[in-house]
Amino acid sequence: MRRFLVTGGAGFIGAHLVRALVTRGEAVRVLDNFSTGSVHNLAYALGRPVQEPPDAALVQLDGVEVLRGDIRDPQTCARACAGVDVVLHQAAMRSVPRSVDDPRGANEHNVTGTLNLLVAASAAGVRRFVYASSSSVYGDDPALPKREDTPPAPISPYAASKLAGEHYCRVFARTFGLATVALRYFNVFGPLQDPQSQYAAVIPRFIAWTLDGQPLEIHGDGEQSRDFTYVDNVVAANLLAADGPALDGEPINVACGERYTLLQVAEVIEGLLGRRSEHRHTPPRRGDVRHTLADIGRARARLGYTPRVGFHEGMARTVEFFVATAAGRPS
Repeated sequence: MRRFLVTGGAGFIGAHLVRALVTRGEAVRVLDNFSTGSVHNLAYALGRPVQEPPDAALVQLDGVEVLRGDIRDPQTCARACAGVDVVLHQAAMRSVPRSVDDPRGANEHNVTGTLNLLVAASAAGVRRFVYASSSSVYGDDPALPKREDTPPAPISPYAASKLAGEHYCRVFARTFGLATVALRYFNVFGPLQDPQSQYAAVIPRFIAWTLDGQPLEIHGDGEQSRDFTYVDNVVAANLLAADGPALDGEPINVACGERYTLLQVAEVIEGLLGRRSEHRHTPPRRGDVRHTLADIGRARARLGYTPRVGFHEGMARTVEFFVATAAGRPS
């Protein structure tokens, strides 16, 4: 039995990964500082209520080890990686707007934290390191679709920090012999995504506002588009990357290969909930790109990846979850 370390395992994507690994019968360790992750997400992953662990404690929850700690601390990273076969590194300061407000914080979490984990993983003899990168590294080049050989051009501190993490993954593969792969996520959505945060993503926020009868705040004209990717597709890509051939830090797009505008997203949500919402347009956000669309040919060829859940099915599942859990607050 292999042991997986899921950093950020109490977060949105991390909890879905933990759930999938537990279902497969894998040994799982979670590292999370619970700044944005929650016991509610872990309860979803484990299928039962859990309590938040004390700081620096390593506790057992139904066979899953949970270490409360921060990736910015090298000793915590060393402790987390001990005896681990595969690292699925999801922990990060997410959100482009948040990185614009706090560029130093983005660098400390996403660059220094990633470096700490790579050092610890290499020292511990980890077999595979899967890094959660982002489509934001491509920047605002109008050429579509985005291919992995397109020169990166980040326009936000978040994007720059994610690209720096990719470079470190490549260095550790080629210089230190640690098998790494960087998965460039495109606008992930699904159950557990928090609609309440100041930096909430658009889909959970639109769903919560529609459920509450509030106007939808749309940045810009609403015609900006995204390759929205349901979370189950991201989970599948991580598991394929964990099991697949060594890729020497190679970046791989994880997406569906189709795009929808924010106005179309609003229309789909309104249709699923059977209610209309007022639209209030605000100025565009700094650091946001206009359009994203992925070429997923490399993911198909290198990982055997294919999207399992399309946009419309994913939206239906997500809306159903939010309706059943009081507008996105898991019970």
